[in-house]
Amino acid sequence: MEKILFTSESVTEGHPDKVCDQISDAILDEIIKLDPYARVACETTCTTGIVSIMGEISTNCYVDIPKIARNVIKDIGYNDARFGFNGDTCAVVTNIDEQSKDIAQGVDHAENYMEKTGAGDQGMMFGYACDETKELMPLAISLSHQLAKQLSYVRKAKIVPYLGPDGKTQVTLEYENDTVKRIDTIVVSSQHEDGIDLTKLRNDIINHVIHPIVPSHLVDENTRILINPTGRFVIGGPQGDSGLTGRKIIVDTYGGYARHGGGAFSGKDCTKVDRSAAYAARYVAKNIVGAKLAKKCEIQLAYAIGVAEPVSLRVDTFGTSTVDEQQLVSAIRKVFDLSVDGIISSLDLRNPIYRQLASYGHMGREDLNVSFEKTDKINELLNAIKG
Repeated sequence: MEKILFTSESVTEGHPDKVCDQISDAILDEIIKLDPYARVACETTCTTGIVSIMGEISTNCYVDIPKIARNVIKDIGYNDARFGFNGDTCAVVTNIDEQSKDIAQGVDHAENYMEKTGAGDQGMMFGYACDETKELMPLAISLSHQLAKQLSYVRKAKIVPYLGPDGKTQVTLEYENDTVKRIDTIVVSSQHEDGIDLTKLRNDIINHVIHPIVPSHLVDENTRILINPTGRFVIGGPQGDSGLTGRKIIVDTYGGYARHGGGAFSGKDCTKVDRSAAYAARYVAKNIVGAKLAKKCEIQLAYAIGVAEPVSLRVDTFGTSTVDEQQLVSAIRKVFDLSVDGIISSLDLRNPIYRQLASYGHMGREDLNVSFEKTDKINELLNAIKG
């Protein structure tokens, strides 16, 4: 019997990279509330005492970018000097230009389809689903996200009031013959106030973060639990490490369990296929697994800048498909419109849904009722296969 270990990680909303993702997506949301057809490519960096916002934005509306950034920072919990960063007192610098006209002309009028939207860039995007969890996500990233959310919850609810906004989680699973058998290691690291006893912190995190989340039947006497393994985590957030939009792309997707095309999501409007086509690929993969046409499914899409339709579509079910994979490709082409306009329309992506996705993962978010997590194409797929 083959035994392997696999690990995924997550981070809390107070991690410096996630601070930046949330600022970029909050700016996107505020713009598309007023101008749904705006072109937005907004990136953020942060470090001790300063936030810098840059990018290309073409819109007919005005939003107060520094105010949005400060509100996000304070909402996360950086409103107290104890944790080294404060949304009221940090500097916010902006450097925004318009989208390049060379790019805009290809997006506005796709090659050979002047009335259609062209892809905002070239590239490949992957979507994945598997039957390890009810939301059809890999278990390691699912548990890592749940632990990270719980870590933030007990801080904000003042159940463990001395915790800071920054934190990380990690789960290592042991697989036997491709089936999860046990949890090998759990790692939780949380920023905390100075002077907190480490034994108390570890007991509080075990009792209030780990026990409510981790399935007890997967934990045994050999499961390692590591909490703040350096012994101290007072300096965190942008004071402890610089942050940058788009630097947590594996946390945002499948925790390393599936391939990744390399494109980040946050701060990009829906004409950027890095984002919209990755959502569409997840939507397709989830419906295939939801239809029980495969236990695992990975979809690859690829686009060329200024071209409406994908240049390639690939399906890989890792030998778990109940039908030939070419049949799946044919069924996908019948059921899903994977042109840029088709994705935007079918997934309703011109709405301000993005900041809520910018922490704890974009995929598997059934809690947010996002369109690309629905399994509403199962019957159409099954009929297409039969037909």
